[in-house]
Amino acid sequence: MKVKIDTKEKFHVITIEEPILAANMTDNFKEILLSFQNNATKNIIINCKNICEMDEQVANTLVAIQQSFYNKNSSLVISNLQPEVESFLDHNELLELMNVTPTEREAGDIVQMEEIERELGF
Repeated sequence: MKVKIDTKEKFHVITIEEPILAANMTDNFKEILLSFQNNATKNIIINCKNICEMDEQVANTLVAIQQSFYNKNSSLVISNLQPEVESFLDHNELLELMNVTPTEREAGDIVQMEEIERELGF
């Protein structure tokens, strides 16, 4: 699986360089994301601008991983979903379970706000 990782002060941006997230990529995808939970900077933004198709197994895994991040007081935000992927997730009732923003910048704002909330004990 090809990904590009950009590290910012409070988060990492992982841009997936694949057009399709197939079921056989689930374990690799999970391994990449969970490896960040042990870093000093634990928050992740997943930029999905290149993804045109996502398998349901990957989508369900992504929901579980996002919950794992929140359980460990870190954030995982998804940005730049393509319309066909967004429709697929909505149809499978997964979109409402995900923290999704239209742009990477908005995702960064969400991460910053969640960091402040955690610092204040909310």
